[in-house]
Amino acid sequence: MRFWEFVLTAIVAEITPGPNMGYLVALSLARGRRSGMAAVAGVALGLALLGLATAFGFAMVSERMPAVAWLLRWSGVGYLFWLAWDAWRDPLPEARGEVSLSFRRGLITNLLNPKAAVFYIAVVPLFLTAPAPRDEVLLLTAVFVVIATTIHAALVLGADAARQFLFHPKRERAIRRGAAVGMALVAMWFAWSTR
Repeated sequence: MRFWEFVLTAIVAEITPGPNMGYLVALSLARGRRSGMAAVAGVALGLALLGLATAFGFAMVSERMPAVAWLLRWSGVGYLFWLAWDAWRDPLPEARGEVSLSFRRGLITNLLNPKAAVFYIAVVPLFLTAPAPRDEVLLLTAVFVVIATTIHAALVLGADAARQFLFHPKRERAIRRGAAVGMALVAMWFAWSTR
């Protein structure tokens, strides 16, 4: 197993824009650090679950049934558009349970993220010794989750700092709607780039 090569690959994969990055930045701009960090926790759990699924055979299912990958892709795109619509229309004040809602949305966004699934299916096996022992997959999953969570948390903190600088009650609607448009653009880019 080429551990350090995997670490570098994981960092490059995570700094490449994707649905998680777009969602976390848009959410943090619109709702702030607390909601953003809750979503980061949801995304981390989603990455861990995808890694577990890979360790227990998800890759074989998706290779044998291309419809699964197609369904995953379009479900992810549709969910991102729904999140963009929700950010566009919702009022900004924090609602009760918003942190748990952000966590669930982060989890679902990541579970429907074909970029993450492709990473586990196509990239992780390149770093395993044949015939891909489960403990190696689990180790690489743990490393990937730590790297991704660190990068995602940095994005949330950066977006929250920008929000603090930009935020003014008169601009709240524009910030929220700008974040919604950004999320819709990420959904369109994602649909195009995964065709």
